[in-house]
Amino acid sequence: MIRLKILTQVGIVFGICWVSVWIEKLLPFTVPASIIGMLLLLLLLLSGVVKPEHIQEKSDYLLANLPFFFIPAAVSIINYLDVLKSSLAALAVVCVVPTFLVFGVTAGVVQLTYRLMERRKRR
Repeated sequence: MIRLKILTQVGIVFGICWVSVWIEKLLPFTVPASIIGMLLLLLLLLSGVVKPEHIQEKSDYLLANLPFFFIPAAVSIINYLDVLKSSLAALAVVCVVPTFLVFGVTAGVVQLTYRLMERRKRR
């Protein structure tokens, strides 16, 4: 029973990925399939077609193993280290500034969400 549940969850996740690749090919403009897939999953979750329980275990597994997905990118960076050294300052700015912007926006969204939840509790 557990194997069937996990197989179903994998099927849902990969099915959404597969549909998003097809949507990407059909669109007259360029949007990455991963973005389309995330939006499609969001729409399915918001509409109730897919419930969080339907993908919970597989999502937890992928999140727990997320660092492994960065290994190929890290190896590629190491292979081109000599090229990156020539523009190290620009690369540092491009990496550091957006990171702090994302931290700031995330903190703002968390505070806003907390306030909205508190306001909802008071009603």
